[in-house]
Amino acid sequence: MSYHHANDQAYRNKFEEILRDSEISILKSVQLGDIDENLKTETIRQKIRDDYLSDSTVTIVLIGTETWKRKHVDWEIGSSIRHTEKNSRSGLLGIILPSYPSYKENKYNPYTIPPRLNDNLECDYAKIYPWNDNPQILKEWIHDAYNRRFKANPNNVRPSFGQNRSGDRWFD
Repeated sequence: MSYHHANDQAYRNKFEEILRDSEISILKSVQLGDIDENLKTETIRQKIRDDYLSDSTVTIVLIGTETWKRKHVDWEIGSSIRHTEKNSRSGLLGIILPSYPSYKENKYNPYTIPPRLNDNLECDYAKIYPWNDNPQILKEWIHDAYNRRFKANPNNVRPSFGQNRSGDRWFD
């Protein structure tokens, strides 16, 4: 699971509770301090994939107000959809959190979600949904993302973030 730790930890905790109580799946994510920030970017990306997401089958991106700005979110998405010698690629889905600005209108601005997630929405590798705490619906979304990874190819050509971003939206 990928999310903005400082802003969206409460939603991550709630999501984990829903999944744990319904026995849907095991969550994995990189926590703050798990990886030495002084390592080279490529080393960090490889550690994310091989040490933390090695047996994951679906990456869920919880999208709040500033999730798109976070380099680690970008790296986790990029690492999880990359097929390596040790790991097959994961499915991908995004969930718009109630804290997201236009959540109540049930829409999103593609320039305020993680760019790499947006790339994969455009090529039909990923889907995006509004927050829902119904375990059966979540299970369907996860299962769909798992199956979609065999039906479409991910788009992972965007250069990785070198640092966190700022501003109110990203631009190509």
